[in-house]
Amino acid sequence: MNYTRSSALFVQAEKVIPGGVNSPVRAFKAVGGTPIFVKEAKGAYLFDEDGNRLIDYINSWGPMILGHAHEPVVNAVVDKAKKGTSFGMPTEIETQIAELAVAMVPNIDKIRFVNSGTEACMSAVRLARGFTGKDKIIKFAGCYHGHSDSFLIQAGSGAVTFGAPNSPGVTQGTAKDTLLARYNDIENVKQLIDANPNEIACIILEPVAGNMGCIPPKEAFLEDLRSLCDAHNILLIFDEVMTGFRLAKGGAQELFNVNADIVCFGKVIGGGLPVGAFAARNEIMEYLAPLGPVYQAGTLSGNPLAMAAGLAMLTEIHNDSELFNRLEEKTAYLHKGIAEALQANNVTHTINRVGSMISVHFDKDPVVDFDSAAKGNNDTFKTFFHGLLNEGIYIAPSAFETWFITDALSYKDLDDTIAAVRVVAKTL
Repeated sequence: MNYTRSSALFVQAEKVIPGGVNSPVRAFKAVGGTPIFVKEAKGAYLFDEDGNRLIDYINSWGPMILGHAHEPVVNAVVDKAKKGTSFGMPTEIETQIAELAVAMVPNIDKIRFVNSGTEACMSAVRLARGFTGKDKIIKFAGCYHGHSDSFLIQAGSGAVTFGAPNSPGVTQGTAKDTLLARYNDIENVKQLIDANPNEIACIILEPVAGNMGCIPPKEAFLEDLRSLCDAHNILLIFDEVMTGFRLAKGGAQELFNVNADIVCFGKVIGGGLPVGAFAARNEIMEYLAPLGPVYQAGTLSGNPLAMAAGLAMLTEIHNDSELFNRLEEKTAYLHKGIAEALQANNVTHTINRVGSMISVHFDKDPVVDFDSAAKGNNDTFKTFFHGLLNEGIYIAPSAFETWFITDALSYKDLDDTIAAVRVVAKTL
């Protein structure tokens, strides 16, 4: 494929934007080459600045569950924009989407809208600390909760040591309050709790990890976390920025039948516009200003354009009783086709899948945490990525990201994708 204009645009962008991009993974550093500049998108397809059509498997990192430029969402945004784009004052539509979200998601009474998943997770941790009166948090290696200081932490020298900053600008003071655990390892979590008695405010995790590829929780892992939190007066936070309204109407809480104390949303809840939210039962949310002492604010929180897009999106999801069955069936079909293509060419691989999230790991062993995800052959992934791109298939430019399936994908699109994998597999 020809990417002349994308290449020229990247050179131009590098002169005025750090690295030429506004989010690092877009720069293609993990796979090499020049990033693709998108001109427009519709349904299951991206159209780049060079006129190439690509079948899209990142879908803006999840929110385009019904496809790009979905007509009810676009119409809702256009209609709302004609009446003003921002007020910094309450609007009726905020209550309407809040009522719908609370009706769809188990175990929440109130919801606060913010502007991103990062802001939602940051605010949820602050609320947990304020509610419990404790300072430390546990997060899991490989789970990404945005770029807030508390989350940019890597492991120390042992399972029960303090974390260390993973980015310049994150202070040691912040790092000491973040403890790092291994995903899917409940004994490791117990060790951290035992080593820090009565100090841990919350445990935050992606109930299905999506930032080390798709990694499902092991059987009973979420249930055991719930029990540990109950026993030690710790709040359990589910970061459902990816999984919320995607794996089920009620997200991972519904799918796995495990209640979190606080749930964070993003992606789908805004219909693709910049938005996030966090939600909990009344006694926790009433600690939040203006009812309680925990402060959180934002001029653009509840922005009418984002609320209009989100309400249109959630209404469609809520009213479509077969949506999640269709997504599950399409993802299973894709899984089977990719696996057969790779096996036929003796390509070592493991595929993980939950609902409409799926990822391909180039290693023979099960991928259950960040360490096992990191064992994958990244050189193979680079060849796989660029091979698929040349065949008109766009997946995330990183081995540590899940693919997202959209309902707009036809079975012909899936067959074309599987055919592309067959072509590329011969080169791996």
